[in-house]
Amino acid sequence: MKILVQPLDQGGERRWQVQLDQHCVSFRSEEQARVFVATLQARLRAPHSLPAQRRAG
Repeated sequence: MKILVQPLDQGGERRWQVQLDQHCVSFRSEEQARVFVATLQARLRAPHSLPAQRRAG
């Protein structure tokens, strides 16, 4: 997943945008945007267990 943090001027107001591939999320400050990215990356890197497969029969 490509993650990009960039400033965004919106109606004369500076906001920050996090772009996740094709999806964009706006934040009021760079700090909020970077905390969001750090949380997202930590969750993506966290170990995930797969559900046990049932045996047919």
